[in-house]
Formats: sequence, structure tokens, C-alpha cells
Amino acid sequence: MATGKFVLDKGRTGKFRFNLLSTNGRVVATSEAYDSKAAALKGIASVQKLAADARVIDNTVATAAPAKTTAKKTTAKKTTAKKAAAPRKAAARAAAPRKAAPRKATAKKA
Repeated sequence: MATGKFVLDKGRTGKFRFNLLSTNGRVVATSEAYDSKAAALKGIASVQKLAADARVIDNTVATAAPAKTTAKKTTAKKTTAKKAAAPRKAAARAAAPRKAAPRKATAKKA
């Protein structure tokens, strides 16, 4: 029976990582970065020991929504930040001095 394998590498940063490869050579898992080779080897041993009997916890399964309360909620008018900023911008524009528009040159009649 073919088995997967752990491949230990040293990266450009000098830290060690290992990959767990499947029987077809594809990466199944990648480790964190370890400062020493000994620590990376301990990480491999830990995965070998714990993964064989590890449980699968599926967090993608939808859970039931909490029951709705029957109390009537009061709703306040919500103002978005964009709407709240609009009056301030208009006030700032009104208070700012206006620049005179450049005049167009006109040809004088002789």
C-alpha cells in the first residue's frame, strides 16, 4: 500500500517547513515555519501521532436560527454617514468665498 510522505525544506529566511504529500505527490498540508530543524521534526511527529485519530469538525453546516422574540421593536430613523455628511458639505461650500470666473477675451470693434 502506498503512503503519503513528509518533505522537510529550509526556506530563504532560514526557517524550516514541512509539506505532507499524498500518494500522487500533491501537497495535502503545509506546516508553520519552525526556527530549528529539531522543532520541525517534532511538528512532523506530532502530526503523525494526532492526525490518525483526529475528528472532523464541519463548521460549514448551518445551525438553526435563534427564535424571534414577539416584542415589538421601535425603529429609529437611520442616517447613513454619507447622508449625514451632505448638509455639512453644502454648508462649507456656502461659507467658502467664491472665485471669480476668468473673463473671456473679446475682440474690440474698430
